[in-house]
Amino acid sequence: MKIITDSAADLLPQEISAEGITVVPLLIQFPGGEVRSESLTPDEFYDRLRAMDPEIPTTALPSPGTFASYYKTAAQSSEEILSIHISSGLSGTLDSARLGAQQAGVEVTFVDTQTLSGGQRFQVLAAALAAKAGQSKAAILERLARIRAATEVIYTLETLKYLERGGRIGRVQALAGALLKIKPVIKVDKSDGKYTTAGKGRTLQQSLALIVDYLAQAYPPNTPLWLTVMHGQIADQAEYLAELLRQRLPVVRLETLRISPVLGVHTGPGIVGVTSLRMDLMADLI
Repeated sequence: MKIITDSAADLLPQEISAEGITVVPLLIQFPGGEVRSESLTPDEFYDRLRAMDPEIPTTALPSPGTFASYYKTAAQSSEEILSIHISSGLSGTLDSARLGAQQAGVEVTFVDTQTLSGGQRFQVLAAALAAKAGQSKAAILERLARIRAATEVIYTLETLKYLERGGRIGRVQALAGALLKIKPVIKVDKSDGKYTTAGKGRTLQQSLALIVDYLAQAYPPNTPLWLTVMHGQIADQAEYLAELLRQRLPVVRLETLRISPVLGVHTGPGIVGVTSLRMDLMADLI
């Protein structure tokens, strides 16, 4: 079975290589041309983003033709293709992928992760590891559904200006947030795979504490967790959040990773958050 995803999954290069995962790149459109999201390191991207202020780049989907090319290549070496993508509630990537499969005339099974970043990464890794272990497609899809239901993606932002400039929120809302010094806590809603507000703090530290409070209530007591702290370019706040999580939650595995530039376009460098998963849903695979 061939596992295909997109670069919103925030997979590590070694994970892509070790598990044989194919990643279709999302695109960043700078003045003068498009850049594949993985061709810039996070620091290179955020430095470039700051230099563009007040302008920001935009993002673009892979075309159906691009997906068709990937599917044709995958079909040459695998009878089954599982294509796992960023939430359809946040991106049109899945629609483009479906059109690409039609163009290619290749049978593809699609998974709408209804999430992104670390949450998408958990599902892609689970699928790749389970396929390597010889599990059936039906068993993998059932596992992914359980992982989807047991995953939380929640974060906060230093500023709302990037969301406003990218059209994700209105200017009045962004201005009000700036004047009131609000640091919103935003999560991915499992019902529709879209963003929803889970709380508000007046400082970044307050909002990070709210994130930990939310996760402490999201799982039954003493549930072993795999946590991935994610940030744009604020490593000190990421470490602060990681320490809060270690103090409050039964952490089995915790890592700190960087958010993909293609996602950072809409949030700016001052994003920090966490993805959480019940460890029992991955324990037999790692």
